[in-house]
This record gives sequence, C-alpha cells and structure tokens, in this order.
Amino acid sequence: MTTTMTTKTTPLTPFTLCTLYARSRVLPATLAALAGIALVAAWAAYWLQAQRQFGASPSARVPVVVLAPLLAAGVIGTGLYTHSDELDRTAVRPWWPRRAAHLLVLTALAAASLALAVPGRPDQFGALAIVRNLLGATGVTAAAAALLGARLSWLPMTVYVSGTYLSAPRAPGGAAAVWAWPMQPGPQAAAWVTAVVAYVGGAALYAWRGARRESR
Repeated sequence: MTTTMTTKTTPLTPFTLCTLYARSRVLPATLAALAGIALVAAWAAYWLQAQRQFGASPSARVPVVVLAPLLAAGVIGTGLYTHSDELDRTAVRPWWPRRAAHLLVLTALAAASLALAVPGRPDQFGALAIVRNLLGATGVTAAAAALLGARLSWLPMTVYVSGTYLSAPRAPGGAAAVWAWPMQPGPQAAAWVTAVVAYVGGAALYAWRGARRESR
C-alpha cells in the first residue's frame, strides 16, 4: 500500500518578491541609517546657521556638507553587500538593471533628505554642495564596492576626503575645484563635473560587475 503526498506551493506575489529583496539587501536598516544621518545633519546645520549671528562665516558649515555625504555614501556602499551572490550571478535574467535601480533609488532618497536638511544660498555651502558631494562620494564608494567589496567600500572615499579636508586651499576655484571638489561651494562647475563623472563611472562599474565577492 502506497500513499501519495502532495504539497501545495503558494505563488510569489510582487509584494512578496520586493519584501524578500529588501530583506536580502538589508534595506530597512540602510534607510533608517540614512534618515538618521539627515536628521543629524539638519541639527548641525541649524546650529551652525545660528552661530552666524555671532560672526561665524558661511564656510563654517563645511564639516556638515562634507561629512554627511561621506557617511551616507558609506551606508549605501556597505548596503550593496548581498548574501546571495551566487544566485544573482547565475540568474536567468541579467542582474545589472536591478543593481542600477537599487543604487539610483538610494542615491535619490539620500540626496533629497540631505538637501532638505541643509538649506542655503547656492554660492555658499548649502543644498547644492551637499548633493554634489553625495553624488561624488557615492560614485567612488560604488566603484570601491565593485573592486574591494561592499564591506570596505567606505574606505577609499574616507581617506580621500580626509586628505582634501586638510590640504585644500581656502579660496575656491582653480585647480582645487577638480582635486578638492568636496571642499568647494555649490556653484563650482568644475567640482560638479568631477562629482558627476565619479558617480556615473562608479554606478556603471557597480551595475556591470556587482559588489566583489567576499568570504563570509
């Protein structure tokens, strides 16, 4: 006498797939960290803005427009790590559109929150400068995730920003607008070009290769 057992499988809905993807990429923690960075940046910018009444210069907000994008890019970069690297690389459909969309959405959310957190005139260190720095820092971090791995993706940009913060000249413009773009005011065209090129190149490299495979 034999018995036949049948198992009924529940089809995966789009909502379920999105939930599984978000959990595999630790998206809730990433979004919470980005929100926390924006709140701290808003508080720091407000406090420094209040100090202007006592003679503080507009460049006093440089630490905010430099450090907040650096932290946000680091959170985005470490969030590019995946526990299902083998499944992603052997999938039937190409994975690069999902990688590109993932990075673009996080960049847009971080840019919007930081721009609202740090208002200011375009010729000073306000929303334009912090969005530009976020783009450049995220591009470098995404490239580092593809070359070094997501867990160490924050390191190259941290070293670079530390060096430029200490060595950049006080006067904006000139050659420093290219090599010290994180320290430039908002409307510097050369700084924008450098940051956008860094973001496009880094995002393309990550979308094409994905994060480097790491040992668990």
